[in-house]
Amino acid sequence: MNRKMVFYMFGRIGQIAALLLLLPAVVALIYSEYRQLWSFLIAVAISFVIGTVISSVCRTTNKVIYAKEGFAIVSLAWLCMSAVGALPFVLSGEVPSYVDAFFETVSGFTTTGASILPDVESMSYSMLFWRSFTHWVGGMGVLVFVMAIVSSMTDRSIHIMRAEMPGPVVGKLVPRGRDTAKILYLIYIVMTVVQIILLWAGDMNLFESIVHTFGSAGTGGFGIKSDSIGGYSSYSQIVIAVFMLLFGINFNLYFLIIIGRFKAVLKSTELWTYLGIAATAVCVITFNIHSIYGSIGESLKNAFFQTSSIITTTGYSSVDFNLWPSLSKAILMLLMCFGSCAGSTAGGLKISRVVILFKLILVEIKRMLHPRAVTSVKFEDKAVDKQTLNSVAVYFAVYILCIIATFLLVCFEPFGFESNFSAVIATFNNIGPGFGEVGPMGGFGNYTDFSKIVFSFSMLLGRLEIFPLIIALSPTTWQKSR
Repeated sequence: MNRKMVFYMFGRIGQIAALLLLLPAVVALIYSEYRQLWSFLIAVAISFVIGTVISSVCRTTNKVIYAKEGFAIVSLAWLCMSAVGALPFVLSGEVPSYVDAFFETVSGFTTTGASILPDVESMSYSMLFWRSFTHWVGGMGVLVFVMAIVSSMTDRSIHIMRAEMPGPVVGKLVPRGRDTAKILYLIYIVMTVVQIILLWAGDMNLFESIVHTFGSAGTGGFGIKSDSIGGYSSYSQIVIAVFMLLFGINFNLYFLIIIGRFKAVLKSTELWTYLGIAATAVCVITFNIHSIYGSIGESLKNAFFQTSSIITTTGYSSVDFNLWPSLSKAILMLLMCFGSCAGSTAGGLKISRVVILFKLILVEIKRMLHPRAVTSVKFEDKAVDKQTLNSVAVYFAVYILCIIATFLLVCFEPFGFESNFSAVIATFNNIGPGFGEVGPMGGFGNYTDFSKIVFSFSMLLGRLEIFPLIIALSPTTWQKSR
């Protein structure tokens, strides 16, 4: 373990966190929110001083990063950003409890969108901006953001991307990992700007356009009104729904479009499976809820919005889907688990894993029926190697175990099976709202501090895809190499 490099990066992340906190401080200055301004500036000072001291003490010439260091750096980064990001909420008094503030910040950076706030509309502009901005930073990944701007990162920083980017396989778009991070963020920024302009052209002002775009881009879902997106026009809802779907697509495909490799995009199994699942869900839900809304047009719009929101694990809501029929709610629950494409900003299992698991089951059945047959699992027109198949199978098994363990830890809460189980699914898959107590018109504020801490780690486990956090917290990881 290259401990010095790990803690050096930890210090640099503290400095980056301080820089990020300056942006909402500017918003506080614009809106003359001086109490909030001082809260942000104090958090900036604390983060920058601690980060500078740690990075100075741990400066090293050995900047090699292997997988083990990558896992440790990523996990520490997310914990550090969440711990520091919670400070302004507490210092301003808008979220008095640090546990609540930590939950809200973890929910922001992990792009979950679960909230403990009973009255979000009473919050200041700068705090609303900050909680939504955490979505935008966390969407592409805290460390991918750091890689794009820190010049000292080595080419082995691809281990950081593999530890942080969601999906079973992460590779480089170009030879250097840092250049890959820059390309990803450039695509991310362009899409963000386009959505802001389109929303601003509708019934949203500039501030509303920015914060809702941050929520869509990061597939997070923090809103600034108690009814989420329900109070805005059909135009704004459709724009958000379309962009949520777009941000749920593997960003590698956008790079392929830019360089003109359209055939490779059109042949993507994951892309067409993702769009096919979404289209099927929209059709079934539309007809299932038609009796509630009366018109096919209104039913189609609400089905499209909620399907887009849930399959991308964003969590915005245009209506209270908690009141929908059981079939529609069951479909949404499945979509919560499926998630979107690998290499996107969304959470969940990822469509690539779902496809590989399904094909693996079919191959195993075929092997039982025809023991001598030569079988292989193919994905994107390529045979999937055994290591990837094993990792997908193991991930699914650990995924189920983590959900069971988290549910058992919170099952003593008095909110019933539907509320508690959907809360676990919603946090672990980084969705936000669930059903019952934690439905789109509810929240996590009534849970105990213990459960909020459990949910916070559930969100981190889901966003980092379990293993980086487990490995980083393992004592053997930190043993010196012999």
